[in-house]
Amino acid sequence: MNCDRTPLVSIILVNYNGMDVIENCLRSLQQFFQAIPYEAIVVDNASQDGSPDLVEQTFPQVYLIRLMENRGFGAGNNIGAKTANGEFLFFLNTDTQLTSDILPTLVTLMKEHPDVGIIGPKLLNPDGSLQLSTAWSISITGEFKTLQQLKDYESSYHQAAIARRFDQTHEVDVVVGAAFLIRKTLFETLGGFDESFFMYFEESDLCQRAQYLGWKILYTPAVSLIHIRGHSTDKIAGQMAIEYRRSQLYYYQKHRPLWEQVVLRLYLLFKFAIATLRSTNPIYRTLIRLLLDFKQYPLKPPQHGKRSPIVNTFR
Repeated sequence: MNCDRTPLVSIILVNYNGMDVIENCLRSLQQFFQAIPYEAIVVDNASQDGSPDLVEQTFPQVYLIRLMENRGFGAGNNIGAKTANGEFLFFLNTDTQLTSDILPTLVTLMKEHPDVGIIGPKLLNPDGSLQLSTAWSISITGEFKTLQQLKDYESSYHQAAIARRFDQTHEVDVVVGAAFLIRKTLFETLGGFDESFFMYFEESDLCQRAQYLGWKILYTPAVSLIHIRGHSTDKIAGQMAIEYRRSQLYYYQKHRPLWEQVVLRLYLLFKFAIATLRSTNPIYRTLIRLLLDFKQYPLKPPQHGKRSPIVNTFR
């Protein structure tokens, strides 16, 4: 899979128990990525399902990095990026499948727009229907607008307007982390993903920090790929619900003003308090305890513009 030529693009995939998806993903890379020299790097987060052995045996040209523990999505990608040789990094989920060679278009767009640092392609569901692949910057108003977009997406009345919006190349706040291209120099300047996000919000944080430095984030429907979604997280939904809220609290602590941090906690406390009255699921009580953990997640002014170093990641 690795080309003999120096790779222009380094494709980085983080695997965690992805036996049911990673083979199809890597085969699609082999089939469609032909025009641009690239390398594929798989970072395995201590999978127990045999998927790293499958990668090693079936795709010998893929550079496989085996971790002894699950370090999380951001840390895994950082480790892959440290070994990358390409001018551009293409972060790709293992639950994706290519249906065409999308790299030439993405690289051309990046070279034609020197002020663009990150580009996300169009994502499709397995049936070929549109999948939402952008979001507004994370904030009280931004999350409301993203939630409204999701409601419109699920409404037959608004689907045509949503489709028109996602049929145009345009600047966005956030592209979904399932697939996006970034300049390696920018990634290194940012210090990579902030590893305090074990899972969720790490791409939003990366995009926000890129924008602090004046870079633009671009979405393009000129190329697309299939994203299955949730192949591993669905298996541990309760744990992922907790990780989602941990990351949300940390993101607000890092980027949003104090009043928004307070509003978020009050809203979530009310939401989960009502949920405990309607359900015996202990996850809601766990989430309430998390929201009240001011020792781990204190209210404090945001860090605007500060970057999180990843020096200790690469050993």
